[in-house]
Amino acid sequence: MESDIEIAQKAKLQPIGVIAERAGLEKDEYTTWGSYKAKVDLKVLDRIMELPRGHLILVTTTSPTPAGEGKTTMTIGLAQALALKGEKAMLGIREPSMGPVFGIKGGAAGGGYSQVLPMEDINLHFTGDMHAITAAHNLLAAVLNNHMHHGNELDIDPRRILWHRVMDMNDRAMRHMVIGLGGEKSGMPQEDSFDITAASEVMAILCLSSGIRDLKERLGRIIVAYDRKGNPVLASQLKVVGAMAMLLKDAIRPNLVQTIEGVPAFIHGGPFANIAHGTSSYLSTLIGMHLSDYFITEAGFGSDLGAEKFFNIFSRTTGLIPSAVVLVVTTRSLKMHGGVDRSDLGKLDVLAVRKGAANMERHLRILHVFGVPVVVAINLFENDHDDEVQEILRLCEGMGIPVAVSSHHAEGGKGALKVAEKLKDVIRDCPHCFNTLYPDNLPLKEKIEYICNNIYGAGKVQFTPDASRALSKFEKMGFSNLPICMAKTQYSLSDDPKLLGAPTRFKITIRDVRLSAGAGFVIPLTGNIMTMPGLPRVPAAENMDVDESGRIGGLF
Repeated sequence: MESDIEIAQKAKLQPIGVIAERAGLEKDEYTTWGSYKAKVDLKVLDRIMELPRGHLILVTTTSPTPAGEGKTTMTIGLAQALALKGEKAMLGIREPSMGPVFGIKGGAAGGGYSQVLPMEDINLHFTGDMHAITAAHNLLAAVLNNHMHHGNELDIDPRRILWHRVMDMNDRAMRHMVIGLGGEKSGMPQEDSFDITAASEVMAILCLSSGIRDLKERLGRIIVAYDRKGNPVLASQLKVVGAMAMLLKDAIRPNLVQTIEGVPAFIHGGPFANIAHGTSSYLSTLIGMHLSDYFITEAGFGSDLGAEKFFNIFSRTTGLIPSAVVLVVTTRSLKMHGGVDRSDLGKLDVLAVRKGAANMERHLRILHVFGVPVVVAINLFENDHDDEVQEILRLCEGMGIPVAVSSHHAEGGKGALKVAEKLKDVIRDCPHCFNTLYPDNLPLKEKIEYICNNIYGAGKVQFTPDASRALSKFEKMGFSNLPICMAKTQYSLSDDPKLLGAPTRFKITIRDVRLSAGAGFVIPLTGNIMTMPGLPRVPAAENMDVDESGRIGGLF
């Protein structure tokens, strides 16, 4: 069986100019980044905004397991299938973070015959967006510390600095530290920390911004610290917003690449869904919808995280609402939710599939809350048992849920044709009545409780004193109308990653709450969620190499 990188390296890529023309872009509306990548100029909006918008399709999944679900491959395979059916289809996914690439999760360029290319570039430095976001974030941190070193005119309280640093790598040693050691010339000693770049508020801001002006306004609203009187200190007060925007002037432009079958694909922005809002950029989605009949995008992790945030943050902020949702399921994942150990997933176990399907049913109920029609796509893995696949089909049909089997990993677009047919049917035939989960004017604590109770299934929501004080403060500061961006484990509907299946009546603890005033949401932290992941005992990086000709090996 060929690896993903072997398949990718054998593929014949088309020049990016051909892909741009296929996407409907004119020659002066993009800049090539080598032979197979391009940056799209935002001036394209002046031309295309009068064009009709195509259907936005959101791909999500059940609670993730180590067995894998295939959400990104489904996004790519479905776009390829729609293209095979003669539709003008495009897709938009997030940029990979190098931390997970070298850690355990792997890349984010799909796999098998449902990949975006060139996958080596996409999974590594790509067009430099991650580096630009890292630099802009750390510039603000450096200027903040420099301001304090040179007299602290804003009277910033060194004990109440909120803006720390980021890097695009998993490094647990950077979670807590002391900086400024070495005497007077080295600055003021203080505690500090690093988050991963995907968790940066600058990342969230870039992905939600509608252009450079909006980007600068949002950057200026970032709260970096409090002064000694308890007043917020904004990035705009440090007079560095223009320089940050300058670093981001190319990063805000969507990246255009291609699938293995030559379908145009935007890859832009990379916020994680367990610690941020988890979807690619507003600009790439908006442009893609105006250039296609079907624009397929994904939301990070399961519907309790990525899809919930897509509807309650992304759709609420941008006005872009999906016409349908595709929920990806696998027999392997459902068996793990049914209690099967990973080492035994190859064994036939229909009862475990039936038991684990409770997790699928919970995710379907979550999606139905938002009023958007749903199709279940059964992502086939090699050596899946037909009896188990038939059990999922039977369960979905019994609930009246449109369902189809997909072999897009092995067959590309051809393998996802049945899902494409079901999708077109539900868009045509099913009623669409979009709802957000809560009104803007609901108090912040009640919004959090509503998500925990009605999406996760919690029986009790407990707030620590620190979390309660933070929520009260944010409401007094005028931020009560902001949506909620939960920071929670992706592996369970609860805040306990080991509690699989479809738990109910559990207790969930909000241990702290952060404010992203520039991005425009409030972040409750649950359980032991980390904003700086660590590497596993055996990092994926140990199996990677490059030969003297520059050919990469071991990258999935």
